[in-house]
Amino acid sequence: MHVISDSCVSCGACEPVCPVQAIAPGSGKYDISSSCIDCGACVSVCPVSAISAG
Repeated sequence: MHVISDSCVSCGACEPVCPVQAIAPGSGKYDISSSCIDCGACVSVCPVSAISAG
């Protein structure tokens, strides 16, 4: 499962590219739920490289 680090700036670029809607706003940053399928679509759109394989 991919994870979003604390360097997330809450821009929301990752949320619309997730094919299974596993990304949602959280407390101070976006969060990835357990429904993540590890496709990696979110990684390439993050402007601050805050998303990685966990």
